[in-house]
Amino acid sequence: MAAELTFFLSGDVMLGRGIDQVLPHPAPPHLFEPYVRSALDYVELAERAAGALPRPVDFGYVWGDALAELRSRAPQARVVNLETAVTLSEDAWPEKGIHYRMHPRNVPCLAAAGIDCCVLANNHVLDWGYRGLEETLDTLQRAGLRTAGAGRDADDAAAPAVVEWAAGGRALVFSYAMQSSGVPPDWAAGPSRPGVNLLADLSRQSCDAIARQVAAARRPGDRVVISIHWGGNWGYEVSPEARAFAHRLVDAGSADVLHGHSSHHPRGIELYRGRAILYGCGDFLNDYEGIGGHEAYRPELSLMVFITLEAEGGPVRELSLVPMRMRRFRLQRAAAEEADWLARTLDRESRPFGTRVALASARELRVAAPAT
Repeated sequence: MAAELTFFLSGDVMLGRGIDQVLPHPAPPHLFEPYVRSALDYVELAERAAGALPRPVDFGYVWGDALAELRSRAPQARVVNLETAVTLSEDAWPEKGIHYRMHPRNVPCLAAAGIDCCVLANNHVLDWGYRGLEETLDTLQRAGLRTAGAGRDADDAAAPAVVEWAAGGRALVFSYAMQSSGVPPDWAAGPSRPGVNLLADLSRQSCDAIARQVAAARRPGDRVVISIHWGGNWGYEVSPEARAFAHRLVDAGSADVLHGHSSHHPRGIELYRGRAILYGCGDFLNDYEGIGGHEAYRPELSLMVFITLEAEGGPVRELSLVPMRMRRFRLQRAAAEEADWLARTLDRESRPFGTRVALASARELRVAAPAT
C-alpha cells in the first residue's frame, strides 16, 4: 500500500544571469537586453541594495534557510519550475529581450536542495535556441534530475516525469506551457522538432486530452501533479476560464495537485474536492534584487509549498506554506511582518474560492477549506 506523500513545490527558480555569475562556474556574462549588456550588472544592482556578495558562493548558498526546512520536513518529491536554460550555447533566440542561462557546471546547485524534478515548460527554456535546450536536457539527465514539459520532440515533451518513493507508489508530473505566459508559439515541440509542451487553450477539449494522457500513464497508487506555466507576471486575478479548467481536471480525476506558475508573486489558492489548486506560486529564486517598479506586490517574498496527500488516493491532508524572502541572492526566513502580510494577502485572494489562509506560527501559513 502506498503511504501518504508530501510534495515540496515552488514557483519559478531562475538560477541564471546574476546568480550564475556568483556561482563557482559563471557562463559568459554578455546579454542582449535593451538596457543591460552584462549579467554582472544584476550582481551590482543586488549589491547596491543589500551589500557585497561573496564570490564565488557554494552551490547551496542560494537556498539559504530553505535547506533546513527541507531537511526537517523531508518531502518525498521536490518539484520546481526551472526557468533557466543550462547551457553554453550562443544561439540567443532572436528578438527575445531576455535570455537566462546557467553554466552546466553549476547544475550541482539544484542537487544541493535535493530537487527531484524540474518542469521546463516555460518561456525561458529555449532562450539559447534548440542547442541550448538539448544541452539543458542532457545536463539535467546526467545529473539525475527528472524533467517534464520540454523535450527532443512532441512525445518527449509531453511525457511525465516519474518520481518513485520508498514507501511505494509514484508521483507523475505533467508539465504544460501557455502563450499567455510569454511562450512563443514557435517553441512548441513537433514530431521531429525539440520544444516545449504547449497547451493551446483552456477548453474542454484540452482538458480531455490531458485526462487521456494521465490515464494512459497512471498506475494504481500514483499521484499526479499537473504543472502549468500560464498567465501574466503581475496581478491577482484568476480568470473564470482558468478556474473552470482546474476544476475539470480535478473532476476528471486527472490532478491531485495543480501547480500553477508564471506570476512573479503568489496568487490565490483553492482546495477543491480535496485537491490543491495553486493558481500562481510566485517567483522563488531570481536575480531581481534592486529592481524597482512593483513594490506593492512584495516580489521579494516567496513561498515554500508543502502538500501532504493521504494514502491510497486520498485528499490533501495538509497544505502549509513557509514564507521566505530573497536578500543578497539567498533565501532567508521571512520576518514576522512579512509572513503576516503574505497570510493576509493570500487569505484575501483565496477567500472567493472558499479557501482560507492563516498564520499557524511565525514561520508557517496553513491553508484550509471551511468546514461544511
